Amino acid sequence: MNNQGLSTYFKFSNVNWSNMWGATWETLWMTVVSVALVAIFGVLLGLLLYETTGSSNFIIRGLNVLVALFVNVFRSIPFIILIVLLLPVTQTLVGTQIGPKAALPSLIFSAAPFYARLVELAFHEVDGGVVEAAESMGANKWQLIYKVLIPESMPALTSGITVTAISLIGYTAMAGAIGAGGLGQLAYTDGFQAYNNAITFTATIIIVIIVFAFQFLGDFAVRHLDKR
Repeated sequence: MNNQGLSTYFKFSNVNWSNMWGATWETLWMTVVSVALVAIFGVLLGLLLYETTGSSNFIIRGLNVLVALFVNVFRSIPFIILIVLLLPVTQTLVGTQIGPKAALPSLIFSAAPFYARLVELAFHEVDGGVVEAAESMGANKWQLIYKVLIPESMPALTSGITVTAISLIGYTAMAGAIGAGGLGQLAYTDGFQAYNNAITFTATIIIVIIVFAFQFLGDFAVRHLDKR
């Protein structure tokens, strides 16, 4: 590797800002879309795990085992390996194996099971007395979910999706290494492989800023929800 010295990290004249902003937009797009979909699928999976836990019904217990198996398997696979494993699925779903759209299936399959466990824990932490009070007033299963479980656990759900979003930002950088676009690909191809340290450094700083922004928004939302 060419040793250019520490000073090359700060030569911002070596940065193509048009490419940098384009890569930043791709990273934000991948993150926001995947977070939205992970929130939906994660809540559904977490709700399934919560509702089927401890059931005496054989079919429901079997469903719990299947959902738990799905969650545990996909949580265990390293993301960079999961991307490769899901290439055929990605091709089928989005019609391509490169670009920001191609990163979405692997991002969702990796993060949704992780968030599902956080959702399940959040639901189990809801005060049982609140649930019993709602049941005593005649609330059905769907009313318990929408009017008790989700509202009562909303701060924990918001904190969980914030942690998941930050993980997804890191995943987008890894996905960029195999052609998904975004700041990860720019830092690897235009920065590392081209020995342009300024691009790698700048992309890293922007990723850190994005992480801080998501953390700030998440913390602000949690504080707001806790005051209700």
